[in-house]
Amino acid sequence: MQWYYSKNGTQLGPVEQGELLSKIATGEVTASDLVWREGMADWIPSSQVSELTVITTGGLGTAVPVAGPQGSVSPYAPPMASPQIAPYQGNIPTYLWQSIVVTLLCCWPFGIPAIVFAAKVDGMKSRGDIAGAMAASQSAKKWCLVAFWSGVVIGLGYIILVVGLGASGNLN
Repeated sequence: MQWYYSKNGTQLGPVEQGELLSKIATGEVTASDLVWREGMADWIPSSQVSELTVITTGGLGTAVPVAGPQGSVSPYAPPMASPQIAPYQGNIPTYLWQSIVVTLLCCWPFGIPAIVFAAKVDGMKSRGDIAGAMAASQSAKKWCLVAFWSGVVIGLGYIILVVGLGASGNLN
């Protein structure tokens, strides 16, 4: 069971019931600190929750009930469930086809990272990680350009080598 608690005006949690009981036993969570779990109407002092009664009288085996304010209204709202994020409607290019082309035709050592980053874009976008999707898109674009220009340089170097060797007569 997941519990939330307040400490010094700050909402903390979720924590498991055993962990919260441990915090109560050590005094980290006091009897007047407010607690809440799903199913409760409002936040209430931990001392008013029977599930959170801790045996703390020097090991004598009796529980010490601590009276808290009755009928107090909590300044805290129950924690909200993770909101469903609407899919991002903007266009974030994946550069997937460009990555495949430069991998096959230009320079595969630099094209492979382009494909890896391009493949991450749609998944991140669908999970709502727009910043991550944009970063992956930019990385895919960068690696596409690196692969393309590396292929151009290698291709020009090859042409210059062939023309130079042909002109000197060393091709035979």
